[in-house]
Amino acid sequence: MSEIQLGYGRGTQTLSFDDARFQVLEPNPVDDKPLTDVEIGAAFSDTIESLPIDDLFSAGDSVLIVVSDATRATGSAQIIHLLVRRLIQASVSPSDIAVIFATGIHRRVNDEERNELLTPFIAQRLRVLHHDAYDSEAFVSLGVTDRGTPVEVNRALKDFSRVIVTGAIGFHYFAGFTGGRKSICPGLASARTIEATHMLALDFETGGRRAGVGTGKLDGNPVNEECERIAALIEPRFGVNAVVDQRGRVVRVYAGQWRAAHRAGCEEYFATHSVAIDAPRDLVIVSCGGSPWDINLIQAHKALEMAAQATNKGGTIVLLAECGDGLGRADFLKWFAENDSRALATRLRENYEVNGQTAWSLLTKAERHRIFLISELPDEDVRRMHMIPARSHDEVINQFGTSDKGFILPRGTALLPIVKTDRGVSQSDNLATD
Repeated sequence: MSEIQLGYGRGTQTLSFDDARFQVLEPNPVDDKPLTDVEIGAAFSDTIESLPIDDLFSAGDSVLIVVSDATRATGSAQIIHLLVRRLIQASVSPSDIAVIFATGIHRRVNDEERNELLTPFIAQRLRVLHHDAYDSEAFVSLGVTDRGTPVEVNRALKDFSRVIVTGAIGFHYFAGFTGGRKSICPGLASARTIEATHMLALDFETGGRRAGVGTGKLDGNPVNEECERIAALIEPRFGVNAVVDQRGRVVRVYAGQWRAAHRAGCEEYFATHSVAIDAPRDLVIVSCGGSPWDINLIQAHKALEMAAQATNKGGTIVLLAECGDGLGRADFLKWFAENDSRALATRLRENYEVNGQTAWSLLTKAERHRIFLISELPDEDVRRMHMIPARSHDEVINQFGTSDKGFILPRGTALLPIVKTDRGVSQSDNLATD
């Protein structure tokens, strides 16, 4: 028997398993070392399709740094500290530098989280701004895209002469990847703009996802392309995209022109964080990776999406997600009043909301698989979402025969399983550049 520690909130749970029965799926390589300040600073100089950061900013510039919220692990404390130092070295006055949290429709960052995301030193010395997607007074209109999306973004993006976007690259189940343009849209967009872009993920005629939408897909993905169009209207001066390890430490940095740096990072992330499997299996045990990836159910769903790629139809998924912050939205459960995913898709067509799409995606998986959820959520809420509450992974595993094969995904949000076919497993077309 072997043992593995699975992240659960800020702690871990121990899983004992038979190597002959379970295969552990992990990103490759798994031996990335955390970057030093010197190594990250070098990335600010050796940039991707951009001048070094020191040549992009000067005295008199006002600089807005966009930072992800507490639902993301981005290594922001280290990166923002180094960015601010470089800006000051370039003669930008600290009084002309501000930070804004790109919360999208998420809740406001609290004081404890602010200090963790920025360090107390930075939080006390820079102006820190907050975003509210529902505050109509906070936005400036930039018109309408060719697709008809109303572009409303936080006016701070126009109040400053220079914008730096930061974030972490990871998989996203319908936008393709996190990081990059998501700092602007949905991060600093109005609820109306966010809904219009996210709605592009669904094909209301078929009741499923629109063509081109999916994990690891950029070109041909209407959600990504619309968010990029909106970010281009801001034209950030500089972009920093990190890749973090299971402890949230920065192991890679892609810095430079906001679009090019993100694309370069996504291409490498796909190569190192996808794994080929011969076939799906009947049992998959998946951990989100702990906090913040399992901070709430809406975020934990991303690990469920990955696990589903490795699970047979009718198979079982055991999801470890503490959900210490609850569901992620107080009104999330309202979407599960519908009998099935098709009825929910019809409801979304008539009255679309962003989190209704997450509910639809979760419901489609619950219809295809048995999903056991180990969490701190009330059992009644778990059942209402068509999942089965469980107290431990052993409780579920013991229901299976010893000959049943399974997978274990210790970092569910950071690994994309791809089933081998006669044509291979390459999805490089998803990452083709313009």
